[in-house]
Amino acid sequence: MQSPLRFSTWVIPLSYAVVAVAAGMIFPRLETPFFHGLTSTVTVSAAMAIYSSVASGMLALTGVVFSLAFVMIQFSATAYSPRLVLWISRDPFMWHAVGIFTATFLYAIAALAWLDRSGSGKVPLISSLVVVGLLLASVAMFIGLIQRITLLQINRMLNFTGNQGRNVIETIYPRLDSPAVAPKPEQFRQLPVTQVVIHNKQPEVIEALDTGALVGLAKASGGIIEMLVAVGDTVVALTPLVCVFGARQPVDEEALTNAIEMGEERTFEQDPKYAIRLLVDIAIKALSPAINDPTTAVQALNQIEDLLLRLGCRRLEIGEFRDSDGKLRLVVPFPTWEDFLRLAFDEIRYCGALSMQVMRRMMALVSDLSSRLPEEPRPALRHWEERLQSTIARSFEDVEEKLEASVEDRQGLGVPRTKSSEI
Repeated sequence: MQSPLRFSTWVIPLSYAVVAVAAGMIFPRLETPFFHGLTSTVTVSAAMAIYSSVASGMLALTGVVFSLAFVMIQFSATAYSPRLVLWISRDPFMWHAVGIFTATFLYAIAALAWLDRSGSGKVPLISSLVVVGLLLASVAMFIGLIQRITLLQINRMLNFTGNQGRNVIETIYPRLDSPAVAPKPEQFRQLPVTQVVIHNKQPEVIEALDTGALVGLAKASGGIIEMLVAVGDTVVALTPLVCVFGARQPVDEEALTNAIEMGEERTFEQDPKYAIRLLVDIAIKALSPAINDPTTAVQALNQIEDLLLRLGCRRLEIGEFRDSDGKLRLVVPFPTWEDFLRLAFDEIRYCGALSMQVMRRMMALVSDLSSRLPEEPRPALRHWEERLQSTIARSFEDVEEKLEASVEDRQGLGVPRTKSSEI
């Protein structure tokens, strides 16, 4: 199973370059027989000046634009999270822009060779139009590239990360009103262990699972497959990946490992915790003494609250997968509601303990979750409300400051919430 993110980005501009060179060599030869030697009214000297200007200008533009773009991306990595900014650098649009710029340069060079061919004093019309078309496409890609770079603004980065989390929640978690999943029969652990698959390669991250393939393999063997690692885990040499219980015959290990997508880093594809992890990274980096930007932490908490609200309205017990006959075939570890809350709150609570703005926003966040979510997730929220109160009591010595930090305020230091305003 191949991840789209593993597709080498350099292949995109290379493809554009190959097509441009091939078109520059082949297309002018086809103009005479197929287009009856259509020629442009532009003089040869003017066409040479235009083509050479386009070629030299595009080469310089490509170097300057993308050098600055990647410097900005690298600089943003120090302000946000290097794991998050890497997704921006892998944006296919950026690499298509490199391809268009490269194709314009190469085709303009190739078109120069066909000007005044054999002393004809002619400028091929179709080749001229292609050069102009590529130039206009380059301008359009340049404008789009500028818009892409604006994604590095903090609000856009937070929205981008939140959107990735919302997408994965919508994709993998069923709604609360969907049919409940039958409880996992723990008796399968009493079956004999017939096979254990060990990771024997370099350290890799579990990016996604092909659950359909794993269920099919388990059914074919007559056993139950239990994943011993979760999506997002890093596995090193000799790490057990899979345990097979009660199989009549061994499962093909190559097929098993092919159904487990591994790579160099975590992805959003099947990892609902990754978006929250990145938002927390941004928040705690903003709360570091070197940056001291609690407002950014509050903005990150806005996105975290939305993700937690969506998770609280979903069935999180999705780790059991059955075959067409309803028999349990695959067990996969997934995070619980308590796991999500610990990830979302613990580090920000610790790093923002001395920030009244952060404490007030977190108090409002927990209160809003408690009032809007069903009864089942509320006990864990009450636990975190108590921990926040304990943190405030420990962090602020002045009684008045303790009272101020305990106030619920969705802006942190904006409009304090009164009891009459709670809904």
